Amino acid sequence: MKKFILMAVVCICTTHYAQGTELVYTPINPSFGGSALNGSFLLSKAQGQNKHKAELSEKSFEEKVSEALERATLSDIVSKYKDTVLGEDSNVDIGEDASFISGDYQIDIVSANSDTITIQITDLLSNKITIIEIPKFG
Repeated sequence: MKKFILMAVVCICTTHYAQGTELVYTPINPSFGGSALNGSFLLSKAQGQNKHKAELSEKSFEEKVSEALERATLSDIVSKYKDTVLGEDSNVDIGEDASFISGDYQIDIVSANSDTITIQITDLLSNKITIIEIPKFG
């Protein structure tokens, strides 16, 4: 009986020190209200677990030069017609029937009159034609 009383006293004394509190959920993901400082950590963990890798295709020097020339030519075309279309510079000489081939597409400036600029884009593989008319403002 002494052992039972001693065990009861020990249990009562230890339960006094073990106080319970309410459980509070704190989200980890910043998308659901968690700390914004966890974002980069969660992203790096997700990227580390990602097994899908993008295929890398090394381009030759000729392909890189060709793409750079195409970008430069398209940029020149856009910059040449941008001011005219927006009405900021109406004295730009728009050469009609300008043509440019980019990959599988042929871009033709069909007509440029005082009201619109007409651009015809031809898909060389399927021979589909798209005509774009850009009105001039100003």
